[in-house]
Amino acid sequence: MTRPTTRPATGPAASTPSFLRTWLIWTAGFLAFPLAGLAGTAIVGRVDSPLAALTGGAVAGLVIGAGQALLSRRRLDPRRWIPASIVGMGLGLLLGAAAVGYRTSLGDLALMGAITGLLLGTAQAAALPSRAHHRWVWAAAIPILWALGWTTTTLGGIHVEEQFTVYGAYGAITFSALSGLLLHYLLPYPAPADPPSAATPAEATA
Repeated sequence: MTRPTTRPATGPAASTPSFLRTWLIWTAGFLAFPLAGLAGTAIVGRVDSPLAALTGGAVAGLVIGAGQALLSRRRLDPRRWIPASIVGMGLGLLLGAAAVGYRTSLGDLALMGAITGLLLGTAQAAALPSRAHHRWVWAAAIPILWALGWTTTTLGGIHVEEQFTVYGAYGAITFSALSGLLLHYLLPYPAPADPPSAATPAEATA
């Protein structure tokens, strides 16, 4: 008598739970954004000067980049992703805030977000693993998502006139949810599958 061999599930039924779990874990990383804002504010205060924008952006990039690398399920190399986030966010906020004269109207923050996202997205795209599909899509999408993050936060009634380094929870959830879908497209997380074990003679016969 031969015992049937149990094979791991494959196909859409196996990949869907893996995708949902991976996406939810990444989306939960929105909590890094308020922490990044608090850290930036604690160190530089308001973003109202080039030095404050550069330093505050770098601090925020450090916290956000570390959170994203941690929750990426090993798809992102922290040795590359975190420095890229620091540099991209620091230079991006420096140029973005200066471009709008450190103003905080809805249009100004959306433009600042787009400029910040342009540099941040470009730096992070370069830090994606070599197996990433069409990494340029990340660089093109992050300016839009970063502007959307500031727009959502402003419309949510957050006191953006206090000149924060990064948008609040409303914008963070929006950004994290959408960027998680994009990251899955660029770097799909494979559903774990244990290789079938070979049957021993004792198992094969009874």
